[in-house]
This record gives sequence, C-alpha cells and structure tokens, in this order.
Amino acid sequence: MSQMGGRTGSTLLLVGLLLAGLLLGGDLQGAQPAAAADPTAVGGDLLASADVVVDAPGAAALPRVKAASWVLADLETGEVLAARNPHARLRPASTLKILTALAVLPRLDPAATYTAQWEDANVEGSKVGLVPDATYSVHNLFEALFLVSGNDAASALANATGGLEPTVALMNRTAADLGALDTTVVNPSGLDAPGQLTSAYDLSVLTRTAMAREDFRTYATTVKSQFPGKMPRAGKVRKTYEIYTQDRLLLNYPGAVGVKTGWTTKARGTFVGAATRGGRTLVATVLNTDFDAWRESAALLTWGFRNGALAEPVGTLNAVAAPAAGKAVGPRTASSPVPEARTGGADGGGLPWPLQALVVVLAVTVLLRARVLLRRRLRRVRLEPMPITSGPEQHSRTVTVVAAPRVPQPRDLRRDTTEATAAPRPAPTRTPRTRPPDRDETAASSTSSGTAT
Repeated sequence: MSQMGGRTGSTLLLVGLLLAGLLLGGDLQGAQPAAAADPTAVGGDLLASADVVVDAPGAAALPRVKAASWVLADLETGEVLAARNPHARLRPASTLKILTALAVLPRLDPAATYTAQWEDANVEGSKVGLVPDATYSVHNLFEALFLVSGNDAASALANATGGLEPTVALMNRTAADLGALDTTVVNPSGLDAPGQLTSAYDLSVLTRTAMAREDFRTYATTVKSQFPGKMPRAGKVRKTYEIYTQDRLLLNYPGAVGVKTGWTTKARGTFVGAATRGGRTLVATVLNTDFDAWRESAALLTWGFRNGALAEPVGTLNAVAAPAAGKAVGPRTASSPVPEARTGGADGGGLPWPLQALVVVLAVTVLLRARVLLRRRLRRVRLEPMPITSGPEQHSRTVTVVAAPRVPQPRDLRRDTTEATAAPRPAPTRTPRTRPPDRDETAASSTSSGTAT
C-alpha cells in the first residue's frame, strides 16, 4: 500500500511539474519575437535588423531595455535615432487605440450624442463604465478612450462611426495608407485577438501622424476629467465622477506629451511615449516588456535628448504608402506574407487567459496532493520494520516485535491463573534442627558418666 502511495505521489508530482512547464513554456515561447526576415525594411535597410541599431559615436551607452522591440525617433523630422527589431510583429494591447482615434476622429463630431449599447458595456478588459441606454457625448468617449483606456469607449466610438466591422476596415486602410504594413487590426480596443499585430515602427509612424492633429494632442495630454454617470431620475441632475489618466509618463516625466499605455497577459507591457525638450519632440515606443513599460520609454527619451546631437539617423518614419496588390514596395509586397512574432500559437496567441488560470489551479492542486501523499509515504517508511538478512543464503525475513497490552486482573484471579499455568514444584525437604542442650542437662550428663566409671 505504501509503495502504491509513493508511486501515486510521484506520478502526481510529475504531472504537476509538466502542467507548470507547459504553461511557463508557452509564455516563454510567446515572449520571443521573430527576427526581421527581409533583407531590407520599410524605413531603411538598417531597420531590417533584429539587433540594436544605433550610430552615435562619442555618445553614452544606450540604457538597458527589456522590451523585445523598440524605436526611438524624432517626431518632427521622422529620423530614427536607435531601434531594436523595429519590424517584429507583436501584440499591441491598448496602444492600438492610437490608430482607433486617428481613424475615427475626422469622422465624428465631438458634440454629437451617442446612446450606449449592451455590447459596449459588456466588453472585456478595462472600462470607463458605460451604462446601456445612457447618453454620452463623443467628446466624453474620446476622453475615456485616452485617460482610462476604456474598451467600452472604443466599442462605442466604433459603433458611432458605423459599426465594428466598418471601423476595423477603416483602421486597416488608415494604417496601410500611412505605410504601417506590419499592422493588422481585428478590433478597435487592442484586446488580444488572433492575427491582431503591429510593430514598434508602425506605432511610431501612426503616432507621428496622430500627434500632428490638435484634437489628438489635446486628448493625449489630458490628465483628468469628469465623466457622466447613469441617467438621473426625472427632475434630478445627472451625477459625474472623475476619471484620471493611466499615463505615468505624463505625470512623472518633464516635458511629456502623451501618448498611450497598453497591457494584456499576452502582449505584456506596451507603451508609446513622447516628450518635448529644447524645441525637440521625441517618441519612444516599446513592445513586449514589463508592466512599467513607461520607465523604459522614459529612459530612451532621456538618452535621446542627451545624445541626439551625436546620433546619426539609422532610418526614417517617412514610410512609403501601401502598394497596389502584388506590386513591390521596398522589401515587401501587399500580397506577400509579413513575418510574425512567435507567440506560442499559429494565430499569434498562446493559451487564452482563462485556460492559463485553469492550468495554474490544476497544477497547484496536483502538486499539493502529491506533497501530502509523499509525506504519508515517508511517515509509513519510518513506522515499518526493517528487513533482517541472515545466513549465507541471504534470505530476507522480517521480524516484528509487538508488545502485548497489559490487562489488569483481580488479585485472586491472577493467583488462580498463575497456579493453573505454572509447572508443579517439588515438595521442599526440611532438615529438623536439634535444639542445643541446656546447661543443666550437660552437667547432669557429665555426672552420670563419672558415676558409671
């Protein structure tokens, strides 16, 4: 029985480790970006590299950045000052909302009123809190899109533009027209979806165009605002609540001018940050990094402001326009496949997060159960007798010594039991002991003896 428990515990332990390895292995594989496969790339031949590209003799060393892909560029001139794997296709998370705003801003009146729908309120991820059948201005929706990265606001703006599918098609056309050929849009929020990918280069190109719009810059630099609550009862005033920006670069970096945060479990940390110092505006885009992605963007911006005068451009954000079908533009054609980053699956996604959570819970349960079984096994081993080997034949036998419990018995019953079970004893032989004669008897005896003589 103990051997079976030990085998069961070992098996459960192995299963738990395999489940944990499967989950972690999928995540580690998903974190590896694909190297740029083209010999040349949009924006310049050097941007085809998967390594760090910089040409700044005499400048300080670049900061250590964990991001799998990043770009540091001048928003005004379009010069790329440094980059790492800029065309790797990775998940954008909410940084895709830059393209959402860029596509729908020209088509919506900020003063127009929109009535929220159930599909808006029921989206996944971050929300501003739209209430179905409540009315909001388009201006409110844009503020929610930028400040709290509301996915419900993104859905509402898409429906206000004409619907989800027309808006997605519009976003894809906008990206292609600007030469952002690494970008494929599936939804307007940036939530993880099969095939929804972009690159640090594309996001930088889109940001440069978006920041040229005054309305976009206004929303990107807004720190807080009042957002309408649920509809009031008749005769009552509608209440509002404060919404606050999630852009920590905007709050902590002098000269910051936006622009967008992003995070999902598969995309990990994504961030596009821009700042103006000394009359120069730089943008630093990072993809697939830690949660505090803004810190890496800030580090790159600081390097750019301090060493930008020494840096020769390694590329440009002046991307070419999208080609006609089958016609080559630079290294890529509209009909040729674009290399995607490896993210653990054919669709660019690893395990969905509910399945990841289930695997984690299952692995922990199995490991805990295996631990209990192994502890029981060790406890049995300590209590089991040791095998004793004797003789030249090395036959193994087990000797177990068990102490019988002592049962108290009545006194007379114990005596009877002893007498009934004890072997008969031989009768003792007694030697009579003679009493020494009295002194008077000894004297008399001596007298008698003398008379006789």
